[in-house]
Amino acid sequence: MIQLTNRQARQFLLLKHGLLDEYKFSGKQGVLDFARQVGCIQYDPIDVCGKNAELVLQSRIKGFTKEMLADLLYEDRSLVDYPDKNLAIIPVEDWPYFERYRQAARQHAERYPEMEALTAQVRAHIQNQGALCSDDLKLDGDFSWQSAIHWSSGNNPSRSVLEQMYSTGELIIHHKKGTRKYYDIAKKYIQPNLLNASEPLVDELEHHKWRVLRRIGSVGLLWNRASDAWLNIWGLKAAQRKEVFRQLLHEARIVAVAVEQMKDMLYCLAEDLPLIEAVLQNQEPKWRCELIAPLDNFIWDRKLINELFNFDYTWEIYTSAIKRKFGYYVLPLLYGESFIGRAEIIAERKTETLVVKNIWYENSVKQTTQLRTALNSCFQKFALFNGCETISADSLN
Repeated sequence: MIQLTNRQARQFLLLKHGLLDEYKFSGKQGVLDFARQVGCIQYDPIDVCGKNAELVLQSRIKGFTKEMLADLLYEDRSLVDYPDKNLAIIPVEDWPYFERYRQAARQHAERYPEMEALTAQVRAHIQNQGALCSDDLKLDGDFSWQSAIHWSSGNNPSRSVLEQMYSTGELIIHHKKGTRKYYDIAKKYIQPNLLNASEPLVDELEHHKWRVLRRIGSVGLLWNRASDAWLNIWGLKAAQRKEVFRQLLHEARIVAVAVEQMKDMLYCLAEDLPLIEAVLQNQEPKWRCELIAPLDNFIWDRKLINELFNFDYTWEIYTSAIKRKFGYYVLPLLYGESFIGRAEIIAERKTETLVVKNIWYENSVKQTTQLRTALNSCFQKFALFNGCETISADSLN
């Protein structure tokens, strides 16, 4: 067991994520390296000042542009859209590990026999016309469809058939325009050795171990308790999770970490021990100011973040306006080793203006010249990321 102070635990998490000190990841290769480190990046289509996956990457990748992610997804095909922790982006080499979910979707199709003829229409249309979205081909059907592998559902037959074929792995997302998904045949883009691979971990317990290891690596430190970090791992209830942790500890694939004044034990990957050792040297890493995505891997477990950083963050996008404490799309604001507040920012693309609508600082924050300089640098970088020429920031005055 390793013992860390609260500050050391925070430093470890931030350094692991490349959010503290000099940038750990750079350019297009850095995007791919980070995606492989975390396993998946959660996708959300809402774009107020960048989509969630793009926001995750802009805070970590030196020189990141939105085109880098699009290239890796839709040109290089090194990354692929597929449900993991909800809708997500995963490295294409992980495709075989989700075969059990695609198989479940194929079995699920038996509940909708009327889809079979419609599926044939989709195949024929793609063969003749290429990638399509649900508006490109109107299918006639009368059924209420529910996805087997994520929460999508509806009565639109065109969308339902496309998403069912996507769930089974016959189709993949070819590209996106705004929130619209365009689909094409998966075998055109995924290598046969991956596309046709059998389930690598047939035993459910071994699959759970792989998923839990991946999620611990994705966050950096996690505890063996209920958490949003475990979302979408089928069958992983408390008893199964307890056995997974027991075996991973016995196999020395994870390490127990006790943090001062925390009741629950945390766990990190054994491969992260060198980073733990570096943190124990009590070095003074360089501070940066970064805006954090609302569904960032780093803050998947909000209770853990509250305990470690004393920062209580709720994404209020689904909270009614009258009940919101802050705003519709508010990003946590990180400075150095602490969350200093949250900011509501809108990218007005017609005028190429980044509007910093409001900043709410934590009570303990002193707005020093050094902080303001770092904040201005952060917003300049964020404006560039959003293709904005000017910044409107009355809240900074």
